[in-house]
Amino acid sequence: MVNNLTIAPDFLRRLLFKMRAETLGDEDTPRDARDNALPEAHHITLNEEVGTEPSHEELIEEIDAMIPDHQYDLVALMWVGRGDFGEADWDEALSLAAERAFRPTSQYLLSHPLAADDIANGLEKLGHDHLLQNGIY
Repeated sequence: MVNNLTIAPDFLRRLLFKMRAETLGDEDTPRDARDNALPEAHHITLNEEVGTEPSHEELIEEIDAMIPDHQYDLVALMWVGRGDFGEADWDEALSLAAERAFRPTSQYLLSHPLAADDIANGLEKLGHDHLLQNGIY
């Protein structure tokens, strides 16, 4: 299990919720990716914050205001979650995320409609999916 994630769990849960909410109206996003996941699944459920509709601009500002190490964590988690890297390759994924950080992280992440699900999958693959439920490291 990777133990060097430093993003606060509450912040991470809210960010993934906002990222999923951003893709809800995207007709190119598969229907099953837009639906609420089962409560016991690793996906963020949208019923946690009903009535909350973050703006695209707020989401961009929030991601880009993160310290670089947290931004690299998000990108590396997305890559692990979609299968580009495995658990054993975590340090390599982090290094590559830092090396390729030539444009805003928000632009990169939000260009991938399934980024929130991929990040959640990455957390699961690394043994940190509990962060999405209870917030305890």
